[in-house]
Amino acid sequence: MTNSANRIDHRHEQQFRRLALLTVATIYLVILAGGIVRGTGSGMGCPDWPKCFGQWVPPTDVSQLPPNYQEIYSHRGYGDTLFNPVKTWIEYVNRLLGVLTGFFIFLTFLTSLRFLKTDRVITILSFLGFLLVGFQGWLGAKVVSNVLAPWIVTLHMLVAILIVGVLIYVAARSYAAVVPSNSTKHQVLINRFLIISSIVLLIQILLGTQVREEVDRVARSLGEAGRDQWATNLGIKFVIHRSFSWVVVITQLLWYWRFRQQDKPAVFTSLSNGTVILTVLQIATGVTLAYLGMPAIAQPIHLTISIATLGIQFVLILLINKESLFPRWDERLSSGKVVNTL
Repeated sequence: MTNSANRIDHRHEQQFRRLALLTVATIYLVILAGGIVRGTGSGMGCPDWPKCFGQWVPPTDVSQLPPNYQEIYSHRGYGDTLFNPVKTWIEYVNRLLGVLTGFFIFLTFLTSLRFLKTDRVITILSFLGFLLVGFQGWLGAKVVSNVLAPWIVTLHMLVAILIVGVLIYVAARSYAAVVPSNSTKHQVLINRFLIISSIVLLIQILLGTQVREEVDRVARSLGEAGRDQWATNLGIKFVIHRSFSWVVVITQLLWYWRFRQQDKPAVFTSLSNGTVILTVLQIATGVTLAYLGMPAIAQPIHLTISIATLGIQFVLILLINKESLFPRWDERLSSGKVVNTL
């Protein structure tokens, strides 16, 4: 009977892990979609919320709008703006992805209730993630009602990063028992390098949000026709962001160089190599933005890669320190209550 119960618990834990990873993936998809919205200037594609031009299914042609739609939505910046169905649907798809993410996070929370007796931290943080998504939805409405005020757009992105962090912690905690420990003589030093590198990368992302606000300003001034001149008109914030990328690269190399010299489980090798690959892609998209006319598609990719890199490094920090961060799981593993398989 006990073995049967353990098998059921193990199956439930596997289901939760897969769902948690799927939820994290959908959040990254929403971040990418949000970047596409901003990169294409589609933030006000729907001037109201939660409906779009007062409709649950957005219009595809101006003939589906009232003749005086510009007057109706003039307080939302539509006084001199013509209806653009592409931008409208880009924004609306972004909203639909947000709703889908909310559904996944709620499902993650419901599934996490199975951990109430074994590791209630997973349940508590899953519920926190659900609350944060609700707050994020409210912020999304404020973004629209404040006509894309820069400070609230930045806050909207920071909350998205926080949600990713919470759910990554939940997923990593649930995986702690099935990931081998990584104990080396340089673990403390590697851990410090990783933390420093992650802080530096977070600072770079925040600097990027300031550059993004400058891009919006320059775009309004020069228009799409002058896109190839945007980078040269961004000012000191862009110069700082571009120069700080060297600090990002150096701190990344410091921990990776030391980490690759250690004997470690395969999962750690995959994660560390993944950060290097993403860092290279991050640099490549940054160079594309700076010197190749700031193509709209490169902007959301650059942001998403940066946040994905930060997420993987966060996973590494959690798993390297799992003995101290997740003691309950180590106790269960040593007692044989958890099957050590992925």
